[in-house]
Amino acid sequence: MTKIKIGFTPGDINGIGYEVILKSLIDMKNIPNAVTIIYGSPKILAYYKKNLGSNVNTTTISSAEEAKNIGIYVINCNSEDIRVEAGKSNEVAGLASFQSLEKAVTDLKNKEIDILVTGPINKWNIQSAGFNFPGHTEYLAQQFNADKCLMLMCSESLRVGVATGHIPISEVSKNLTKELILEKLEILNESLKRDFVVRKPRIAVLGLNPHCGDHGVIGNEEETVIIPAINDARGKDILAFGPYSADGFFGSGDFKKFDAVLAMYHDQGLAPFKALTFDDGVNFTAGLPIVRTSPAHGTAYEIAGKNQANYLPMCNAIRMAVDIFNNRRSLTDLEESRHNVDDYNINEINTVDE
Repeated sequence: MTKIKIGFTPGDINGIGYEVILKSLIDMKNIPNAVTIIYGSPKILAYYKKNLGSNVNTTTISSAEEAKNIGIYVINCNSEDIRVEAGKSNEVAGLASFQSLEKAVTDLKNKEIDILVTGPINKWNIQSAGFNFPGHTEYLAQQFNADKCLMLMCSESLRVGVATGHIPISEVSKNLTKELILEKLEILNESLKRDFVVRKPRIAVLGLNPHCGDHGVIGNEEETVIIPAINDARGKDILAFGPYSADGFFGSGDFKKFDAVLAMYHDQGLAPFKALTFDDGVNFTAGLPIVRTSPAHGTAYEIAGKNQANYLPMCNAIRMAVDIFNNRRSLTDLEESRHNVDDYNINEINTVDE
C-alpha cells in the first residue's frame, strides 16, 4: 500500500489546534499507511500531551525527509522560549502559527508532504509582513499562484461554497459580478467532478437579497447579475439552478437535492452550514493544485486547554484530504493510461502506413 505524507499545522498555540490534532491521531489507524508530520513545537506538543494525558508516540525530526516510516513526527518551527497561554490571543501565538504554516507550505511546494491539514488560526494575531491575508484560503492561493480558488465547506450531507469570501458585508454587492459567479461555479463544478467523483454535479445558486429581490422590489442583483451568470454556466454544461432564497432553501431541506450550493457571501452560506453540520464540518480549498483541508471551526479560546474540544471535524478533515488526494491520483493515473493507449494506437497506425 502506498504511503501518504500528511502535514499538520496546529494554528494558534493558545487555541484547540494541538488538542484536536492529538486526539485525532489516536484514530489514525483508520489510515494505516499515513506518515504524519506536525509542523509546530515539540515543547508545545509535550505540554498538550501532558495536559490531555495523551500517550501518542511522536518523534522529533529536523526535516520531512527523515519521516520515512509510518508514524507521527514533529518538526520544530518555533522558538525554544515559546510558552502556552491557553485561551489568550497574543503576538507570540500569531508568530508561531505563521512559522508553522510557512514551513509546511514550503515542504508542500517541494513535494516533501502530500497534503496539508491546517488547525485554526486567529486572523488578527497572525497578521505580519509575511501574512497579510484574511485567512488560509487567500494565503494559499497566493503561495500556489492560484488566481481562481473557492472556499468550500463540506460535510456528509452538505457542501457550500461562497462567491465572495472574507470581505466586509458592505462590500459584497459591489464585488458580486456575473464573471465572478461564473468563475466560482466553474471551480465548484470541476472540483465536484475531480475531487469528489460526482459525475454530473447539480449546483444550487442562492440569491443575494431577501426573497431573491422579489423581482426588483428589494434589490436587483438577482436579475442583473446572478441569473445571467447561471444562464452562462448552463451554456457551459454546468448544471446550475436558482437563484433560491436562502432562508426557505435551507429551512425546507431543498439543499439535499443538490451536490453543492453556491452562496453569495460568507455568512449566508456558513451560518446554515454550521447550524446543520457543526460537529463534522470540513473547510476545503477548491481550485488549488494541492490538497488542503481544515476543521470548520475556530480557535475556541473559551475551551482551550480544558480537554473539551470535539475532534471529529479534524478527523473528517484528515479523511477528506486523503480521499481527495487519492481521487486526484486515480484520475491522473487514468488520464496517463489513456494517453499511453492513444500513443500506442498512433504508433501502430504510423507503422502500418509505412
